[in-house]
Amino acid sequence: MNNVLIPTPDAIPVAWGWFQFLLLLTFPVHLLAMNAMVGGLGIGISQHILGGRERKKLAHRIAVALPLVIAFVVNFGVAPLLFLQVLYGQFAYTSSILMGAFWIMVIPLLIIGYYGAYLYDFRFSSLGKGGILIASVVFLILLVIGYFFSNNMLLMTLPETFSSYFDHMNGTVLVSGNRQFLPRYLHMVFGALAVGGLFVALLGRFKRTEDEVLAAHASSVGMKVFSWFTCINAAVGIWYLLMIDRPTMLLFMGGNLVATICFAVSLLLTIHVIIAGFRKKLWSALGGVVVLVYLMSFLRAWIRSDYLREFFTLGQLEVIPEYSPMIFFFVVLLLGLWCIGWMLKLTTSALQDPADS
Repeated sequence: MNNVLIPTPDAIPVAWGWFQFLLLLTFPVHLLAMNAMVGGLGIGISQHILGGRERKKLAHRIAVALPLVIAFVVNFGVAPLLFLQVLYGQFAYTSSILMGAFWIMVIPLLIIGYYGAYLYDFRFSSLGKGGILIASVVFLILLVIGYFFSNNMLLMTLPETFSSYFDHMNGTVLVSGNRQFLPRYLHMVFGALAVGGLFVALLGRFKRTEDEVLAAHASSVGMKVFSWFTCINAAVGIWYLLMIDRPTMLLFMGGNLVATICFAVSLLLTIHVIIAGFRKKLWSALGGVVVLVYLMSFLRAWIRSDYLREFFTLGQLEVIPEYSPMIFFFVVLLLGLWCIGWMLKLTTSALQDPADS
């Protein structure tokens, strides 16, 4: 490939390891929130469609939580996206431009979806069956946004496809036909549905002493969804692994000791959370999933760096020392985390059970 199609990377103010650390610290938090959003909404829609007193109450409780979860998804997604652009800006910005006609639609789609989530929450009772339609549209919008993100994140790791710009100069380049795309995308979707099950089970814990029947129903539905979709997603994950380039796949088969250990621990944790799910051990499953999502983020970073190794390594980034922005960032980060904790505490104490309807 002609490397002239890859822009020169910008200099960075501190060693690249700091940005990689922050990326791997913040991205899993975004993933967990995103999974709760997509998976929780999917379960809420199914409960609303099936009908019945407890199912409808659970759907309402999910509807009440949805706007708050979307806000966390968006805010927790900003930091990892920025860190990714700092480290791999010449690839991320290029891929965003190549699929610009679709990428620019993410914001308006998100706004429409956010509005729909509030409508589903505030008008749940008055909408009746119409609420199912609105929630389904929001769910579809979220899947489309995920489709665009999956395309962009895969496209940026395939610089050899950048020349397709000359055949699609209107910003319509997509890589959904690539053999990796479908298992990669489905791995995200099924993972979201699985973690959404845990989210629903957790929702049942709020005010459970005031409605033990609803709490038991939420726990039963959530843990069942989590367990079965985790099993399905494990199979999809193996499919995805087999679709990546063989030299990269072999990193996790002994080619790189640390990567192999992370992969092996991920497999063991997957077995653990499946067993915990079927045994309805919520906290054990939740703890395992949090660690598992972090490990999967590490594996994702290895795949990305190995795919780009022929064109670029992080060690090539020029460092022009300027430490004050990083210090300021950490101060703001700590303050932000304190504010988030305070808001979560207020939200938890103020959250009321949805009215019976």
